[in-house]
Amino acid sequence: MAKSKIFYGPAYKQIETKIVKLINSQPDFLSAKTSTSPRAAGDAIQGILSDHFRDLLGDLCTEYLAEFARRAMADLAFQDKEGFYYLVDVKTHRLETHFNMPNLTSVERLTRLYEDDKNYFVILMVGYSVDGNAVQAKSAHFVPIEFLSWDCLTIGALGWGQIQIANANVISIKEGYSRKRWMLELCDVVLDFYPKEIEKIGERMGHFQAVRKRWEERENN
Repeated sequence: MAKSKIFYGPAYKQIETKIVKLINSQPDFLSAKTSTSPRAAGDAIQGILSDHFRDLLGDLCTEYLAEFARRAMADLAFQDKEGFYYLVDVKTHRLETHFNMPNLTSVERLTRLYEDDKNYFVILMVGYSVDGNAVQAKSAHFVPIEFLSWDCLTIGALGWGQIQIANANVISIKEGYSRKRWMLELCDVVLDFYPKEIEKIGERMGHFQAVRKRWEERENN
């Protein structure tokens, strides 16, 4: 199976460096009102990346798209010269916050996307600090989801199951990791997750069966 030269070569590391430099080259883009809001900072950083990411990619990119619906799988997308297609999910993490558990994507959406070996679901995570109104990017990760170790991932109970980063302060990356191995691990995690959810549903059903019984025994009023 052919692999992306971006991720199985030095290019993605160079892109990470460019991302940090890009954000730190911008004039202050937060105000006194928005500087305390991680959401405002995150939206602003995503906007900067949307406007400039095509330039960062240079001749690695043949097609670029930066407009998606709010609930879409990605924030950016591009295609390279070899025909690989990259859906990029932009995440930001304010380093002063102690805990952040960002959602990545649905397990069902990812399995459908990865039926085609030419597709990559990519996490672009920027770690930043705020001093006054100034944002300082400290780090950037630009990796396909299969480079993220399951040591730092979890599954949340939303729909089919939502892949989440367990704690954005702790990102564990396995460079060059096998997609096949990662997807087999995903299946193992999901098949362990579902029985626990069934057990929880059984407990909730028991609770409301008991509630219903108590209400049946009450007098009308």
